[in-house]
Amino acid sequence: MKADHPYRIPDAMWEAVRSLLPKRPKQKGPGGRPRMDDRKAMDAIFYVLRTGCQWKALPRSLGAPSTVHDRFTEWTGAGVFERAWRKGLAVYDEKKGSTGHGSPWTARSRRPRSVAKPRDRVP
Repeated sequence: MKADHPYRIPDAMWEAVRSLLPKRPKQKGPGGRPRMDDRKAMDAIFYVLRTGCQWKALPRSLGAPSTVHDRFTEWTGAGVFERAWRKGLAVYDEKKGSTGHGSPWTARSRRPRSVAKPRDRVP
């Protein structure tokens, strides 16, 4: 990983995430542009996530904003980011063990709770 590109994901993380990616679709016909490299697409996605910039404000050197957003949408639909998150929780649990509340993060993350219900207010 280059020091002048802090948005690039580390090689070890890329190897873990690469195994979660869906198979590349076959190219449609003989023409057209070649598919953007998966690593470059992931680096561009992490750039957007890290900087908070809009997709259309993505520096062109990282790829076409529409291409990067399409790949983000494709991978989100395929569950790549959720599986990566769960894999990260499993690694954390392995290293740190329980959260101190009796259950590891992986078990706690499977709870169907999202946002607490607002309590009825009595005037």
